[in-house]
Amino acid sequence: MKRVLSTFIIFTVLMSNCLQAGAEAQTDQVAESLGADNTIRITPKNDERSAEYTVGVEDILEISVLQPDEILRVVNVGPDGTISFPYIGSVMVKDLTVPQIQEKIQTALADGYLKYPVVLVALQESRSRNFFVYGEVTKPGSYPLVANSTVLRAISMAGGFTKFGSSSRVKVLRPKENEPGYNTIKIDIKNVMSGDTGQDILLMPGDMVVVSEGVF
Repeated sequence: MKRVLSTFIIFTVLMSNCLQAGAEAQTDQVAESLGADNTIRITPKNDERSAEYTVGVEDILEISVLQPDEILRVVNVGPDGTISFPYIGSVMVKDLTVPQIQEKIQTALADGYLKYPVVLVALQESRSRNFFVYGEVTKPGSYPLVANSTVLRAISMAGGFTKFGSSSRVKVLRPKENEPGYNTIKIDIKNVMSGDTGQDILLMPGDMVVVSEGVF
């Protein structure tokens, strides 16, 4: 009987620790607070990209209402910079950050539609910000700028080098700020693949990756 009781106590302690760890993990991911208008603010943590990114036309957003009614919508930002959402209709989101959009939708829903709404907005895909890959790659063209888009990843997305492409003759043309023209950044993909990851720079909106022919 004592052995059974001891086993039960150990099991209870382990389960309690597991539940506490799970709760702490959820707290790390989402912060919750009560706003002045009695709407609950949900803020995802550790998402600096979403916090700084300003939404543009053709971007895809995932919008969830967690309470009082569960609603899930995946929406595209239209050419006029708006999205459509149940109850509140058209919402202008262009040039707003994800937290700003979340706040805007939550406040609008709380204004006579839902009681204490909890809204969560996430950037599912960026289509308004692109980079370009040209030259000796299999699939040259425009590609969406996603998190951690590097030169090597860009070339991979473009199908890799053609048989004439040179891994040591790659450059990034980056638009200059407040003036026409480009800054040229030379990249040796051969060195990157050999471990020199410092050359594998992160791409920015409007960057052009150009792969030249090798010298044979």
